[in-house]
Amino acid sequence: MHVVMTSAGIGRIEDGAVAVLDAPYPDPNTVIETTGSLDALGGAKVVRRIPLDGDELDLRAPLGRPRALWGVGLNYHSKAERTGRPAPDEPVLYLAGSSSVSAPGAAVRLPAEETVQMDYEAEIAVVIGRTLDRAAESEAWSAVAAITAANDMTARDVMKRTGTPALAKSFPGFTPLGASLLARDAIADPDAIGVRSWVGDERRQDSSSADMIFAIPELLARISRYAALRPGDVVLTGTPAGTGQDRDDFLRPGDTVRIEVDGVLPLTTHVRA
Repeated sequence: MHVVMTSAGIGRIEDGAVAVLDAPYPDPNTVIETTGSLDALGGAKVVRRIPLDGDELDLRAPLGRPRALWGVGLNYHSKAERTGRPAPDEPVLYLAGSSSVSAPGAAVRLPAEETVQMDYEAEIAVVIGRTLDRAAESEAWSAVAAITAANDMTARDVMKRTGTPALAKSFPGFTPLGASLLARDAIADPDAIGVRSWVGDERRQDSSSADMIFAIPELLARISRYAALRPGDVVLTGTPAGTGQDRDDFLRPGDTVRIEVDGVLPLTTHVRA
């Protein structure tokens, strides 16, 4: 199932259109928190259809404000090689403020008083559907409800100055999520999910989850050793080489970043002064 949140309500993507549903939930994340998956939307009545390429479609953040927003640093071999750092033995984990989440198409302010190194990071975001508490790697993937695209924006100079990922990543709007959710059952192989980024018309990143140092099931299992993952929690799974940090070329007002993750709608973010 492929799900979006629109100004008209929750919708399923079907035959080039959004089928807006008569569903008793404010957003898809509430469906996941309540039922553990998106399956409850499968039989919901369709009340209207909006063309995907029409002007009527107004996409909103499909996950609202997740209760927990986990991230991992240096989780692609290509990124480690580009930076000259060894692959870590343990994932480098952090929590970001959920107030940083923004909607597809949002204009995110460059906080110039704090940073001159605003960076983009194309990532596969995983939405938890069932509690994972000291889970085995073999059971972790079955606890996933859906995936989506994320732009894990980072103020690199703030990271260096403070040593605190949460501060470098929690500015308002710095975590765009969306534009749609793809249910786990629609994903053939969690180790073959493509992820790409563009700044303007230039492709900057192009990789897949096959290059991850800690594959998605292993990453979730490792987090769950120390902190229980609950339904609706979101885990950002790292970014491949090609970020602004790698190129010494950071975002500027007027830039547009597009993130693509296989199976979901593109996630676009605009940078404003």
